[in-house]
Amino acid sequence: MASLSTRPWVKYYGDVPADVVVPDKTMYEWLAETADRQRGRPAVSFLGMSLTFDQLLADIERCAAAFTALGVGAHDSVMVSLPNIPNVVVVVFALNRIGARAVMTHPLSSPDELRHYVHETGSRWVVGVDMFYDKLASLMGEAGVEKLIVTHIPDYLGTLMRLGFKVTKGRAIKAVPKGTPGVISWSDFMRMGAAPTPYVRPLEPGDSAAVLFSGGTTSLPKGIELSSRAFNALAAAMIAITHLEPGNSVLAIMPAFHGFGLGLCIHTTLVAGAISILVPEVGPKSYIAALVKQKPSYIAGVPTLFQALLRMPEFARVDVSQLRGAFSGGDTLLPELKHRFDAALAAQGAHVELEEGYGLTECVTGCALSPVGFYRTGSVGVPMPGVDMCVVKPGTIDVLPPDVEGELCVTGETLMNGYVNDPAATAETLRRHDDGQVWLHTGDLGRMDADGYIFFMGRIKRIIKVSGVSVYPAQVEQLLESHPAVRSACVIGIPDEYQVSSVKAFIVPEKGAIAGDELAGELKAFCKEHLMKWAVPRRIEFRDQLPMTKVGKIAYTELEKEETAKC
Repeated sequence: MASLSTRPWVKYYGDVPADVVVPDKTMYEWLAETADRQRGRPAVSFLGMSLTFDQLLADIERCAAAFTALGVGAHDSVMVSLPNIPNVVVVVFALNRIGARAVMTHPLSSPDELRHYVHETGSRWVVGVDMFYDKLASLMGEAGVEKLIVTHIPDYLGTLMRLGFKVTKGRAIKAVPKGTPGVISWSDFMRMGAAPTPYVRPLEPGDSAAVLFSGGTTSLPKGIELSSRAFNALAAAMIAITHLEPGNSVLAIMPAFHGFGLGLCIHTTLVAGAISILVPEVGPKSYIAALVKQKPSYIAGVPTLFQALLRMPEFARVDVSQLRGAFSGGDTLLPELKHRFDAALAAQGAHVELEEGYGLTECVTGCALSPVGFYRTGSVGVPMPGVDMCVVKPGTIDVLPPDVEGELCVTGETLMNGYVNDPAATAETLRRHDDGQVWLHTGDLGRMDADGYIFFMGRIKRIIKVSGVSVYPAQVEQLLESHPAVRSACVIGIPDEYQVSSVKAFIVPEKGAIAGDELAGELKAFCKEHLMKWAVPRRIEFRDQLPMTKVGKIAYTELEKEETAKC
């Protein structure tokens, strides 16, 4: 057992213990221990179906035996390309049981991206879903994949629900060809294994358990190796903060290939003995339907999702009085959006507020969170239990005093083991400081005040140099999105004959706002009131929508590519 100090949390939460205990176990071991205590209680809910903890553990054991029968063992990698369906939970913990790495990828990834993931991790086995069969089957042979296990959305549904799915959404899914060499259906796969063998720990908690990929704003995302210890440290901290307990439920709409989804909505939820409500489709309609039918205790999402919910009249009619917590991560939560969502929660019966977090996949997900009742405008909160943060002079390990802007750094048990096949990038990101600790250099700009509150400014690489002056796109975007005529905004730097670079803003207007020169002039005037002159956009382009990454962030690199192509 390891213990994590709560540090700043003691100041804000008197009921959080001074030290949070992290079990010295693998992810599977902690889940199995919880399942033994929670037999007969629901663990996973999916489209009206429920799996109890003992049923879930039995399927994990069968799945582990089936992987073993296929030749998968300790240190092997298996690519998992699944939405939030029960199969993904079973597969991840089964692979952890036998010591294999779960390589988590987005089902909507392009064939080129999937080949990159396979080559980077050496995955010779893939678990995917039938609707993307053609894309996944193309990996066999040329990419070195030997076996493709094909799941189906209705695998865990009852007879009536299966039939209902088949005659509705299932009609658009092509049947998987039978008898194709190397292709195995989920049902056949689960029958392959012999009786589960007695458990013997194949790897230590500190060994790599999963590979997640960076957000996808670059052409080739980096593979990030995360250990069972990292996932468990996050879970222990979140359970202590939120008081998540058996009988509670968490709406798992954040995808399992994302640290937010796998680390918080699935792993943390299950080891706490709570129910993970799996939602396979990310969107406001499915979110509202789950709120109405499932009545979750805790909800989570990205800011764009909460913003979309507020635009839907049906959301305002949802009773959320049962909520015990609401969390926002993955991108900057504008203060105005937080206040509007908090007001909506209160009007709909909830006694909670939307808590903003900050984190990155290199430390599983969240490393800072705003304490309830202690929100500070513009801050992403304070370091979570077991996490230390500091600010250093960019490019160095020199720690800066409070309220001085620099690069945010993180240390603690949740840090990655490193980047897959990239020791140089790992050494650049994980650095040992003068205190003897290894710190994660985030590449993010920010500052920390004397009370430990973190203020995020933006990515270091996103700085726009205008006449030698640093402009932070996130700051300009936040201001633009506070204007009532702006739904969303993205700011990039473009070549400028006189200033080297200048600011260009891409704007999606709010419903009812008229895009054109008049609105562009109004927005520029608004920026002049609140920003230094170098940060005011010289050009504004209106769009019906902005390109998005697979995890719901605005893909600013796509806009940069468009502008580069014009030059």
